[in-house]
Amino acid sequence: MNPAISPVDILLVEDDLGDELLTREAFENAKVRNTLHVARDGVEALEFLRQEGDHAQAPQPDLILLDLNLPRMGGREVLSHIKADPRLRSIPVVVLTTSEAEADIAASYHLYANAYVTKPVDLDAFAKAISKIEGFYLAVVKLPPPR
Repeated sequence: MNPAISPVDILLVEDDLGDELLTREAFENAKVRNTLHVARDGVEALEFLRQEGDHAQAPQPDLILLDLNLPRMGGREVLSHIKADPRLRSIPVVVLTTSEAEADIAASYHLYANAYVTKPVDLDAFAKAISKIEGFYLAVVKLPPPR
């Protein structure tokens, strides 16, 4: 871990506790200092991003990991709101979901997702996928400054 690099904030939008724990563990083993924030559904994700209600002090995340299958508001609708908001649209959004459906992939990119990753079923493969996302978006890519 390089102490000169400022920590990054990651918003995980995920309703499955098991997937959250696997993601959290993968990021804890990361080479980049990070803080993982979790929203359990689409409505909470937008409240976090808009700094509303209980999330009034929430930081703007540097990266969003978004599941498609969420309660209260689905991931596609959340993605649409993010990319329509000038304050949020530059935040990279990685769709991280179990769906391999071509329609979901096409719809996500149509809504300007930055990447689409299918969650591997195997635990080791899942951890490796998270590690690769972390390596690319948090160590290689230059992220936009917070607005």
